[in-house]
Amino acid sequence: MTEILLIHPPVSKPCEPPAGIARLAGALKAHGGNYRVIDASIEGLRFLLSGRAEAGDTWTRRAYRHLEENISFLSNGGAFENQGRYIRAVTEINRVLADRSAPRSSQVSLSNFTHATLSPVKSSDLLRSAEVPEDNVFFPYFSGRLAAVFERHAPDAVGFSLNYLSQALTTFAMLGFLKKLDPSVKIILGGGLVTSWVRGGGWRNPFAGLVDDLVAGPGEEAILALAGSEISPDRFLPDYGVFRDYSYLSPRPVVPLSTSSGCYWGQCSFCPERAEANRFTGLPVEQALDDMEALTAGEPSCLIHICDNAMSPSLLRGMASRGRGSPWYGFARIHPSLADPDFCSALRRSGCVMLKLGIESGDQRVLDELGKGIRLDNAAKVLRAVSGAGIATYVYLLFGTPPEDEAAACRTLEFIAGNREYIDFLNLSIFNLPKNSPEALCLNTFDFSEGDLSLYQGFVHPRGWDRKRVRRFLEKRFRRDPDIARIVRRDPPSFTSNHAPFFTGNIL
Repeated sequence: MTEILLIHPPVSKPCEPPAGIARLAGALKAHGGNYRVIDASIEGLRFLLSGRAEAGDTWTRRAYRHLEENISFLSNGGAFENQGRYIRAVTEINRVLADRSAPRSSQVSLSNFTHATLSPVKSSDLLRSAEVPEDNVFFPYFSGRLAAVFERHAPDAVGFSLNYLSQALTTFAMLGFLKKLDPSVKIILGGGLVTSWVRGGGWRNPFAGLVDDLVAGPGEEAILALAGSEISPDRFLPDYGVFRDYSYLSPRPVVPLSTSSGCYWGQCSFCPERAEANRFTGLPVEQALDDMEALTAGEPSCLIHICDNAMSPSLLRGMASRGRGSPWYGFARIHPSLADPDFCSALRRSGCVMLKLGIESGDQRVLDELGKGIRLDNAAKVLRAVSGAGIATYVYLLFGTPPEDEAAACRTLEFIAGNREYIDFLNLSIFNLPKNSPEALCLNTFDFSEGDLSLYQGFVHPRGWDRKRVRRFLEKRFRRDPDIARIVRRDPPSFTSNHAPFFTGNIL
């Protein structure tokens, strides 16, 4: 029987197990597959945080001295009752990671990895990382870890789940090492970032000879084919048991669960999901609810993280109709049902502790031109109803879109300030134009970066509202508004929305 090793590579936020790997493991388990799983992200970060300090400056020595205390603190509910102490813990851990990674021309944090000279959006740099894996900051960790696994179990194939740019350089260093360790091993590359590469248009595989197969979209069918099986009609659950021995940096076990892929709305202009032609598919609502109950049956204290791009109205109705369950949070569109206080109260009774809401702009013209399908008056009602039900709100804003100008950005400021008492957290982003977006044909575009794997392209803003002006506005006006500054300061550093539910007071 084919032995398969599934790897979640560094670096992603070390607060919960990877949902994609859990789904693959669940498919293999249901079909009698032979598999092992490594969460190399949290293992790699733990490795960098181990060992003795040799720091020179006072602040870094302090960070090393309190390291174990800070790590333990983030896994304790008490950390989330004192934001100042929490911020200090995250800052000091990141200081240690920066100190550990600097000698290898790298910058590692709890949520990111960058290299001084190598770029994750250049295929030549990724291949360079594979050619010289010993230059990677995580090499002392993964060389020993993978060598031990191969000596004991000799896997026939290794699957990497590559979702973020922060994982790319280390992923290729690891697969380059594996090809040297065992040239016969088959390497499969999947995950969100790979899907974006392959489906982004004009894809030409630069990794032939190094990667045996690249999988776009859900990988269950591909991994089962590798194991010599086919997907049966029977349903299967993600397997989170394989992560039971990992100590993630959250005060409760977190179960990330995807009930759909793609976006049910699918009409927003300039959306990467549209540019990549990712069709919406979702589990039947009853099955999704049953899965939640089954996954949390042995862990009643866990927090469910619904990872859908946007929870469908039918799923929200299903959640509202169920009895009290484990606490949960997820992303939802501004929908008329959420303006109903009774409906929101039912969501709260079901366990909802926080909703992430994509409002994007406080200007109606901008929303209309973006195809958001949102009315600002209804958005204000949703914020009041959700907050009034005791559910925290995490609001996403997007600045610098083609229809926006400075006057529109000022109206966004006014909308947020006017609804400040109903907003608990804010995410502020600057718009990136997806490559191959149909709407991009109407813009004067240029290369966003030198990388051949870049998912975005630069553009001349039709209203002169370029990135430099947007950044200045955000720093000089938006963030300095007293009402908004108080909201922005609540956002947990590094972990952001993944830890925000623990600051709501709803689950600790």
